[in-house]
Amino acid sequence: VYNAAPTWGVTVGDALGVPDPVLTQHQHQHQGQTFSFLGIRVSSPLSLVVNGKRPPGSALAPPRLALSNPSAPL
Repeated sequence: VYNAAPTWGVTVGDALGVPDPVLTQHQHQHQGQTFSFLGIRVSSPLSLVVNGKRPPGSALAPPRLALSNPSAPL
């Protein structure tokens, strides 16, 4: 689950409700092989319903800021 805190997750056997899913077909080629799979995206892990309940706020990973400047001297 993207953007989920490392301490939160779902387990085998959990009932998972996915409101407003976005289904995407992925196709990648690597070393002459083609890999094709479906992906389901939701806006946030907090929008899921797990075993009839919404996840706690702590299920959302904290934001991280990453900066890069390719033209900066090393």
